[in-house]
This record gives sequence, structure tokens and C-alpha cells, in this order.
Amino acid sequence: MGPHRAAALSLLFCAPALAQSPGWGFSPLPGEGDRAAMGCDRAARPDDFFCVVVRCEDDFSPGLHLYTSRVSGALGRWVLTLDREERQIEIAEVVPPYSGRIVAADGWLLERIRQGAYIYLRHAQDDEAPFRFISLSGSLLAMEEALYWCAPRLPPSEQNVLPGVATELETGEDP
Repeated sequence: MGPHRAAALSLLFCAPALAQSPGWGFSPLPGEGDRAAMGCDRAARPDDFFCVVVRCEDDFSPGLHLYTSRVSGALGRWVLTLDREERQIEIAEVVPPYSGRIVAADGWLLERIRQGAYIYLRHAQDDEAPFRFISLSGSLLAMEEALYWCAPRLPPSEQNVLPGVATELETGEDP
């Protein structure tokens, strides 16, 4: 193996993973696949990032999470500015693999992320820290693709049946 080939291989295996990159896309975290859309701040680096995550939860409801490298953790009150409107959110519990679940009971945040232009956010205790900017460009498409898996499921009695195909209900057989 020549020196150039060895150098290329060492870069390939030693380079940091760019899991938290600016913009919107599917969550790169293990086990998430296409069930979660993640939007990270424009200055996101693998060791310094703030991300908002919209995911289809295990009970098929949409969930909002925060994923951050903040040393003090994500729990507590956060200040956000969404399209020139300042609001506060609460991070109530840590839900792996993310830093915490966003409590927004009336669903206003989910809709604002879908239809908005930007979010500035920071923890309420970090008065001297700058706000982190997350562009919402591309959030609608990423969220719709992730939340597709949360679509309501129809009971068998309401499903369209193809003509000439016997269903389990008609045959009485168990799968």
C-alpha cells in the first residue's frame, strides 16, 4: 500500500461524523431512520450544535424534541423567537437519543415550524450566550416525510379492498 493510499484511508476512518449539520433532513441518530426530521442551527458542528427534532413517536403521534451539545443539558425553560414572535418552551424530560422532549400542549410550535421562516433559540439561563439560528427552509418537506408514518391507520372495515381478493375477515383465517 502506497503512502497516498494509506493517508486517504486514515482520513476516511479518522474524520469526525457530520451527523449534526445545518439545515433540515432525516435524523442520523441510530434507530431513527426516516421517522424523524432534524433541523440544526446554521453554525452546527459535530461538537457544538442545537437541533429541533420532529418525530413520529411510538404511539404514532408527532413529538417535538431538542438535541443539543449544551454542557448543562437541555432541561428547563428555553426562549425562542419564531418569525419575530418571542415565546418560551419547557423541556421536561430527557428522551434518548435526544436531549429532551419539548412540551407544547396546544400544538402551536409544530405548526409554526411547518409554516415559519426561522427560529432563534437559547436556554433561559444562558443570558450572555447568543441565540442560535435555525432556518425553517425545507422543514415542511422534511416533517411531512417523517410524519407520514404517523398518518391515522384505518380499521379493516374502512379499508378499500381490491376486487377478487379475499381478506382475512372474509376467509376467517388467521395470518
